[in-house]
Amino acid sequence: MNRPWTTRILGLVMAMTLVTAACGSEDAAVGTGDCDSVDAVSLQLQWVTQAQFAGYFAAVDQGIYNRFCLDVTIREGGVDIVPQQQLASGATDFAVSWVPKALVSREGGMDIVNVAQIFQRSGTLQVSWADSGINSPADLAGKVVGNWGWGNEFELLAGSRQAGLDPSSDYTLVQQSFDMLALLTGEIDAAQAMIYNEYAQVLEATNPATGALYQASDLSVIDWNDVGTAMLQDAIWADGARLAGDDDYADVTTRFVAGSLEGWAYCRDNSASCVDIVLANGSALGESHQTWQMNEINGLIWPSPDGVGMMATGLWDQTIDVSTSESILAAAPDSGAYTTTYAAAALDILNGRGMDTTGQNWRATTVKLNPGGE
Repeated sequence: MNRPWTTRILGLVMAMTLVTAACGSEDAAVGTGDCDSVDAVSLQLQWVTQAQFAGYFAAVDQGIYNRFCLDVTIREGGVDIVPQQQLASGATDFAVSWVPKALVSREGGMDIVNVAQIFQRSGTLQVSWADSGINSPADLAGKVVGNWGWGNEFELLAGSRQAGLDPSSDYTLVQQSFDMLALLTGEIDAAQAMIYNEYAQVLEATNPATGALYQASDLSVIDWNDVGTAMLQDAIWADGARLAGDDDYADVTTRFVAGSLEGWAYCRDNSASCVDIVLANGSALGESHQTWQMNEINGLIWPSPDGVGMMATGLWDQTIDVSTSESILAAAPDSGAYTTTYAAAALDILNGRGMDTTGQNWRATTVKLNPGGE
């Protein structure tokens, strides 16, 4: 989004003014719990409780949102829940959704705005067995390729077309369950997987040939970040009409973004604690699986060179290019599809308290997976 410099500055000043008015006369009071009143807000997740959303759960558990004068209710997602639809209908105040899915909804008339880009990289993979001969998108030719659908197929379709394949004829695209059973049983040659979830499910399964768990060396992985068709994923979305016409909501948005970003910084620095928090909130996944997931989720967020929550403009442009070339979107979205105003204001607050908001020194750890992810 290319706004005039003065417009961006005025927007930032306005957001900071709103926060100051709500939380006290001094900027230092923001995020300290010095509240004249508390605002109740809700967040709709796009999937079930897991470490993918640990930062939000941590912000509740650690009282971070409370310190921003917010009482936040987190709503679990599922297959039949469309977060951006919940947001546009007024059923929730904020939503977490992948960027291309939300942009399709925006193009369809939903006035929703990306106010914080949490994931800086895509976590989507296409996974095959090492002896399958599938090492690149071109190698999918003649294969049975699994995908979840529901808007999760965009990177695969674009990547295979880029390699010269026609998805309608050069390979067989089949509906895949949200697990890796079809790959494990040999029903499909390549399976969609998130690096933080389904990929680990294979590594938690026993290799009948060895009696031990499968290893990464048993697998061949296509990473869409390397191919060049990766698309932006988890972001915080807000109601565009309310942002434009409701000063209180605009103020709450800055505080909510700030609290959420602090929650993610907490999970970066306290990953084991965040795993415990997610498990305590009812995750059906085991401890080692959630530990793996927390480590990989941190890898999708950190480092954030421009500050956590700020837009990765290169990947935004790539997301739009893929979306329009694949006719996912009829046209590129207008400049109102995202704004950095609220994330920038939130970062000013957090940086003012001496927080590390870029995570440049974060390093992934080695996680030992147990059978079944337990």
